[in-house]
Amino acid sequence: MNSFVKQQNGVFPSVCSLDCPDQCGLLVHKEDGKIIKIQGDPNHPVTKGNICNKVRHMAERIYDEKRIKYPMKRIGLKGEGKFERISWEEAIKTITSKWKEMIRTDGPESILPYSFYGNMGKLNAEGLDRRFFYQLGASQLDRTICTAAGSKGYKYTMGGSLGTDPEDTIHSKLIIFWGINAVSTNMHQVALAQKARKNGAKIIVIDVHKNQTGRLADWFIPILPGTDGALALGIMHILFAENLVDPSFLKKYTVGHEELRQHVVQYDPVSVSGITGIPVADIVNLARMYGTIAPSFIRIGNGPQHHDNGGMCIRTISCLPALTGQWLVKGGGAIKSNTAFLAHHTDILQRPDLLRDKQTRVINMNLLGQALLELTPPVKSMFVYESNPAIVAPNSKKVREGLAREDLFLVVHELFLTETAKFADIVLPATSAFENTDFYTSYWHHYIQIQQPVIDHYGESKSNVEVFRLLAKEMGFDNPSFEETEEKMMADALHHSTNPYLEGIRFVSLVKQQYMKSNRKGLFLDQLPTPSGKIELLSMKMEEDGYPALPTYIPIVNDGDFPFLFVAGPNHNFLNSTFSNNEKHITLEKEPRLHMNRMDALKAGIEDGERVRIWNHRGACELKVSVGENVLPGVVVTQGLWADTPINILTPDRVADMGGGATFFSGRVDVEKIIMDGA
Repeated sequence: MNSFVKQQNGVFPSVCSLDCPDQCGLLVHKEDGKIIKIQGDPNHPVTKGNICNKVRHMAERIYDEKRIKYPMKRIGLKGEGKFERISWEEAIKTITSKWKEMIRTDGPESILPYSFYGNMGKLNAEGLDRRFFYQLGASQLDRTICTAAGSKGYKYTMGGSLGTDPEDTIHSKLIIFWGINAVSTNMHQVALAQKARKNGAKIIVIDVHKNQTGRLADWFIPILPGTDGALALGIMHILFAENLVDPSFLKKYTVGHEELRQHVVQYDPVSVSGITGIPVADIVNLARMYGTIAPSFIRIGNGPQHHDNGGMCIRTISCLPALTGQWLVKGGGAIKSNTAFLAHHTDILQRPDLLRDKQTRVINMNLLGQALLELTPPVKSMFVYESNPAIVAPNSKKVREGLAREDLFLVVHELFLTETAKFADIVLPATSAFENTDFYTSYWHHYIQIQQPVIDHYGESKSNVEVFRLLAKEMGFDNPSFEETEEKMMADALHHSTNPYLEGIRFVSLVKQQYMKSNRKGLFLDQLPTPSGKIELLSMKMEEDGYPALPTYIPIVNDGDFPFLFVAGPNHNFLNSTFSNNEKHITLEKEPRLHMNRMDALKAGIEDGERVRIWNHRGACELKVSVGENVLPGVVVTQGLWADTPINILTPDRVADMGGGATFFSGRVDVEKIIMDGA
């Protein structure tokens, strides 16, 4: 495979590596071997040359003077951020000698990897790293922080991550953005919605916060956090009661529609209004619009699943397109995730067969604080890559206490000295995606893309693949899988005969074409991977697993007697904590704020722009308040993960009802005005 590294000048194809559904095609401009500009690839069939500020200014992040250039070891206190330069040889020998001793005295499960998708490249996010920790016998990480609950709930209904082709949504006549700030997190779905709007489509946004997506809607519907499932059931009640369902579709493609009809009688508009905070008339109007307008499309966001009831919530919403037969209408249906259409051969890439002891313990990443402080036998070492748990993990005060343990040998592989890296004993410099060889599969559109290196490694940085090769060699692992090239790993992963949607997509052709679309032939409803092969409005598998077989509203857990429901959502210019330490993106985002309803602020004597303390039994933060009508009374919202305002101190580390998912948005807080000295 050719690399563009040796070509000092020119424009080169690339792909955005960020954990974003859009996964844009890019063109990278180079002069004298350095990236001088990043623009969207206008020929990409979905992203069509449009990119967000995060990527447009990525070159400033790549060449940021604060970027880590070489391996370092800690010389100060944990968390102090004082390090001195060492060689790669010393770093690798230090790590492996520590691990060999720990394995001898405490067993391999005393070591824990911690990662997520700071880079969505399959080789670097879930390739040689998985092989290494399987071979090591380390504690396994359950990577559930993002979509686990919703994916499990959606799977009960639809069998897997299968949904509408987003390119078809230009034909939609009703588009519902449900719990997603798409302007900031799925901008090309917004672009498609705007095209549909020009052809007469209406855009509805349902969310806890009137953010940028809410402001572009034809109708914004504010909802109380954690009650989205009740709203979906209320819509079902009206659809059945007013004969707005599609009987022929229900009979042919679903199971349990008669049971569901009887079940939703209890979710009348008055009851649902009392739960959701949405007026009765609005619930009725919404249901009638959904029942009479076709094609109707629902973009299901990550927000509603980050509650104690998140899995059931998404399971419930995912039933709606079946009731009105929208799956048969071009531009109708829903998207939660489309990963199944591009599913590669994960077993051959990750090699779980290398894990000899199948009883190795599994640690939920949402419970990291508990694992570091309370687990027996204890975690003695952690290797962190592609994540920043000191900022992103829930109940992060507890996480930081765990990271500060003097007896925890912490290694961090990173581009910057993040809040987590400051606690490290060894820091390793990481490459950016533009320095790597990798392949990418969108979880929204249907295109798979390849990344060929565009620039040389920055300083002494290395990719995850390179680091785990070095570690494997020093540990004495002689399995040939650790010597495989990136090209071989990609070719093997793409040869996945059990996924018919990958038919015709092979490594050689992908290199030539840069991106290829999944082979989505026919109607996927004819081959759903549910137990019945149909859309399961009633799921006996759920009953076997201990859940109600029918969609059911279950309130979120009581998080204490604090007066406000608290949601810590994303902002426009960061992606979780990525970019939060880069001056350009900080300048674009300005500062963190707490959004509060005017009535609540009046009662508390708080005025717009004042500094407030937001707190609960887990911790406290200070920030400015934005007073208005963007949230309902009794709700407060922040946006973005800021280094100086560690808002996840306030979030619960309970796990959701399904999949071990996170419950970031099911916390409660109090808010008080900060009285300045002398005021």
